[in-house]
Amino acid sequence: MSLEMAEKWDAKYAQCNLQTPANPCFVLKQHSRFLPFHGQALELACGLGGNARFLAQCGLKTHAWDISDNALTVLNNFASLNQLSITPLITDLEQMILPYQQFDVIVISRYLDRNQFKAIADALKPKGLLYYQTFLAPVQDNAPQNPDFYIQPGEFNQAWSNLETLVYGEGWLTNENTAEQGSNKHRYAWYVGRKQ
Repeated sequence: MSLEMAEKWDAKYAQCNLQTPANPCFVLKQHSRFLPFHGQALELACGLGGNARFLAQCGLKTHAWDISDNALTVLNNFASLNQLSITPLITDLEQMILPYQQFDVIVISRYLDRNQFKAIADALKPKGLLYYQTFLAPVQDNAPQNPDFYIQPGEFNQAWSNLETLVYGEGWLTNENTAEQGSNKHRYAWYVGRKQ
């Protein structure tokens, strides 16, 4: 695990507590009608687990993976207090190995690693759903400055051509997790796909 990366994200979440906002991303909240009533879900790069909390509240057994021990501690405390089925796991997402056909739902927001796309698709069960929302190019103020962390217009549809596209959109969204992000409006692309 990259110690430098873990320290960076632990510092970001060092002052967070149970009152820190952690809301589901737009694409999950707006298109939750596709979710199954039960099954296994995963939020990758979960941070404080806004998506994981939402998935667990919808009845899914939810796994939440992140590199930050501080963020996962807050999430674990929230899950225990609210009796939610959330299993946090500290992991370096660049080194992780996703289990084959394990999840009914995978949610990723504000994280992009194109090298993981095939493994993410393989980790979905047949008929499994992928919810993905991330920053849309070009590079924006008060957002990551590395252009590799931005999806290009239309790229989601090409990247997930092996999934059935249920939803695709691009545009400006207000971020409800203002304590997490600093700026409350960014350009995003969002996608929901179903494995055949």
